[in-house]
Order: sequence, then structure tokens, then C-alpha cells
Amino acid sequence: MAFIDYYKVLGVSRKATEAEIKKSYRKLARKYHPDLNPNDSAAEKKFKEINEANEVLSNPENRKKYDEYGEHWQHAEEYEKAKHQEQQQKSTTNPFGGYNEEDFSDAFSSMFGGRSAGQQGRQVQFRGQDFNAKLELSLKEVYTTHKRTLTINNKNIRITIPAGIENDQIIKIKGHGGKGINGGPNGDLYIQFSISNKTNFKRDGDNLYTTVDLDLYTALLGGDLMVDTFTGKVKLTVKPETQNGTKIKLKGKGFPKYRKEGQYGDLFVTYNIKTPTNLSVKEKELFLELAKLR
Repeated sequence: MAFIDYYKVLGVSRKATEAEIKKSYRKLARKYHPDLNPNDSAAEKKFKEINEANEVLSNPENRKKYDEYGEHWQHAEEYEKAKHQEQQQKSTTNPFGGYNEEDFSDAFSSMFGGRSAGQQGRQVQFRGQDFNAKLELSLKEVYTTHKRTLTINNKNIRITIPAGIENDQIIKIKGHGGKGINGGPNGDLYIQFSISNKTNFKRDGDNLYTTVDLDLYTALLGGDLMVDTFTGKVKLTVKPETQNGTKIKLKGKGFPKYRKEGQYGDLFVTYNIKTPTNLSVKEKELFLELAKLR
């Protein structure tokens, strides 16, 4: 990934105070917030950079590492450890010599891709940076297992999305993060799923819930009713004298169970009895007769 100057992103100097960083961040976050810039990919990218910069510079410990090591700030602890080992080695081989800034520079070059004339070729390997991505899908799309091609850092990655994946669930794609340093292993790619639901079903884990209207006469006398499931209509038999709010379970008509091929949750249907309106004179008379009988 290309190096990003966090100070430049927030528009502050390297000597900026915590208050100045906070003030600049809030101003820029409001300006580039996705809610104020719908369908603007450039603003969305800028907003992510602003948040990334703030996460580093608003944390005193991370800011100190960033100021000293720049784009390699996340490897600061490994560098310090390697520097300490290098110092011990030099003290052993040359007890009368010190460890100066040139030695530090050599160690740093060795770790992060370069080599000085005095180096003997030993390079410290580092694992590449992990990448994070967000993928938006609909509830219907995650009902079945399917493949999707993602573009991460100008590289196309073909992944399989298992049926039944949950909203906000994160999966790891091993080795598809940042490139390792000095031959170290690549980082991983973490994908978070954002699942929208524009159906008439409410999902809770593997189960689905829905409410259907039931006319008063069918509720009283019983009968058949066609209801929607996630994959099509089914016919239900309504028992006589069904009460409002009655809930029935359709086994296996819910959502696929994650990574359990052929297994599904249940669908729960709640009856909402509709009281008839705009009654005719005759209908009112009949209801009055029923009321007298009760």
C-alpha cells in the first residue's frame, strides 16, 4: 500500500497538539461524511483516510511510533527488539566499541528493504499488513452459496460466499493482505459483511419470522391460506377459532445454516386477524344476531 502522510491528511503540522488534531479531524469528518456525500466514491475514500489518520495521531503511543518510523510504525516493537539484539551482538564481538546512530541506520535498512555497505546481508522478515474490506449484500444474495469477485488494491480476488452468512460477520482470506517485507509472509484480508434486508421476513440467526393477514371468517371457521416463504408460496390449513397473534412454525423453511449444507432453520408465521370494515346493513344485522347468541 502507498505511504500516506497522516499529518497531511488532517492538514496539521507535525508539531500539532492533540486539541488541534481533534479539531481538524472533526471538521474534515463532517465535510466528507458519506451521509453528506452520497454516491461519492472520492469522498468515501477521503473519509476513510481521515479516520485512519485520526486513529494513529490521536493515540500518543501510536503517534510516537509513527513519528519515528513513518510507514513502518506498526513494526516499531519488532525493530526495537532487533536493534537491541544487534547491540548485544556488537557488544560481544567488540567490547570496546559503542553502538552509534549509523549502526541503528544499518539495522533499520536491513529490516525494511535496504542494505548498507557494512551489513553482512542478514535481513529481518516481517509479515505484511492486514487489509480490511466491507462487502454489502442483500438477504436474498446470502440465501445461497455463490462466488463473488472483489477488487482489492487493484487486484481481483475470487471468493466463495457461503450461504447463511450473518450481518457484520467477518471472514479471513489468508495471504491476500499486504506484501511481506524482506520475504516475510503476506498479511491477510478481513472482509466484513453488511447485509441489507428489504424482504417481509425478519431474520434471527437461522430462523425467519413473518406476519400474515387472516380474514375474520377464515379465523372463525377455518380454511386454507396461501402464505409466502423465502422460496415461494405454501398452503396452510387454518384451524377453526384461530386467535389473533397465533404463531405457527414451518420446519425447515427458515434460513440456511452457515457452513451446514442442506440444513435450514424454521419459519415462524404470526396471524394478524383483520376485522372487516364498511359493513353492509345486512352484515350488521347478522353480527347483531351473533352477538345476541353469545
